[in-house]
Amino acid sequence: MYQLALLYLACILAGFALANLPTSSVITAGIVSFFNIIGGIAIIVFALALLYLGVKALINK
Repeated sequence: MYQLALLYLACILAGFALANLPTSSVITAGIVSFFNIIGGIAIIVFALALLYLGVKALINK
C-alpha cells in the first residue's frame, strides 16, 4: 500500500514539473501551455487518488 501511495506522490511531483516547465528555444509557448494543462490534470487526478487511499485506510481501521 505504501508503494502505491509513493507512486501517486511521485506522479503529483511530475505533474508539478510539467506545470512549471519554462519556455526555451526548443520548447515553444504552445507546447508549454499543453504541458501546463497535462500537468494540472495529473496533479488533480493523483491527488484525488491519494485522498481515496487515505479515506479507504481510515474506514478499514
